[in-house]
Amino acid sequence: MRILVTAGNTQTPIDAVRCITNIFTGRTGTRIALEAARRAHQVVLVTSHPEVVGQFAAEFGFGEKGTANLGVRTYRTFDDLHRLLAEALSQPERERFDVVIHAAAVSDYAVAGVYAAEGNPAAYAVGSPEEATAEGGRPPRLMPVAGGKISSGHAELWLRLVPTPKLVDLFRSPWGFAGILVKFKLEVGISEAELQQRAEASRLQSGADLMVANTLEGMYSWALVGPVHGSYERVERAALAKRLIDLIDEQGTSESQVEP
Repeated sequence: MRILVTAGNTQTPIDAVRCITNIFTGRTGTRIALEAARRAHQVVLVTSHPEVVGQFAAEFGFGEKGTANLGVRTYRTFDDLHRLLAEALSQPERERFDVVIHAAAVSDYAVAGVYAAEGNPAAYAVGSPEEATAEGGRPPRLMPVAGGKISSGHAELWLRLVPTPKLVDLFRSPWGFAGILVKFKLEVGISEAELQQRAEASRLQSGADLMVANTLEGMYSWALVGPVHGSYERVERAALAKRLIDLIDEQGTSESQVEP
């Protein structure tokens, strides 16, 4: 099968040299891609951390140069990843993917503006403009600032953040992907039972076939994978790549058997 795997983190630029990002480095997605390649699938890994491939190659029986059936494409920002995925999903039929495993940790917000507070920040209450007004102060007047590198001389900077599209929700429509779709979900501070409920609702919302869900607290130890026979399995983190590709292989075999 032809398998597309996303891994790593997106950067949200503030200016040409600063960004907002997250803690993820693509280790899980890379291991999944290597496991799929080890089984002779044709794999494209889209990642922000291509160096991780070399860190794990030997574990999967590959040399430093990897393997001929694993291609690597890189991205840095949300826009980079969005463009790469749109291009990958618009290929001719013979080059279309059978499976998409979307493990990348994608920014939920983009920076829509950077602003400096005019005047002395001590002249208004610390907090939101609403809080300042309620306390008898005055909301700050925010002036847009820009540049290759925003000056460090501002007493205070305000960022305007706006939601980004959910890339996983674009695969079915408008991109028209009809193959096996695997979604990842991370939650914080909830029980395993609640994680499963949220994971299944999220899977259905995106039209995904399989979901991998974990909590921030347990992400290095275990993950839930499902649905498998109507439920979710608790999989040790070290076994996640193997178990997920097992399920994809089983599902792909079942689908090929029912084709006319």
